[in-house]
Amino acid sequence: MLLFCDMFNKDTLIGIGCDHAGFELKEYLKEVLGKEGFRFKDFGTDSTQSVDYPDFAHAVAQQVQDGALSYGILICGSGIGISIAANKHPHVRCALCWMPEIAALSRQHNNANILAMPGRFISREDAVKTVHTFFNTEFEGGRHQRRIDKIDL
Repeated sequence: MLLFCDMFNKDTLIGIGCDHAGFELKEYLKEVLGKEGFRFKDFGTDSTQSVDYPDFAHAVAQQVQDGALSYGILICGSGIGISIAANKHPHVRCALCWMPEIAALSRQHNNANILAMPGRFISREDAVKTVHTFFNTEFEGGRHQRRIDKIDL
């Protein structure tokens, strides 16, 4: 069973969204992590039929930007397009992570609030480990906060 750190608890609702290339991984994560106590608000897509990733990136990122959700997970084929779209939103720090070590750094140094993953280039096992690490790593603050304060225009 996952032990949640102070920044995340079982009552935290996580926005999750994907395009067609991320659909199968999104559904897998919801099933596996749901059994561990993760709670999701699913923004779609709902099949492997071709769709446009920005639609789902913006839906999740807008909720994080507005404060309705604290965190999100986004998945597209490479993770690149969906993270670029999400990062257009003020106060959103979407990090493309494909391994736990990158997820840890995205939280420690960047206080990332959305995790993006490459649905076509990450195994299910690594995706679960990456999510676990993301939600169990705290922001270090200090010099990193000074840098984050310079991100939004």
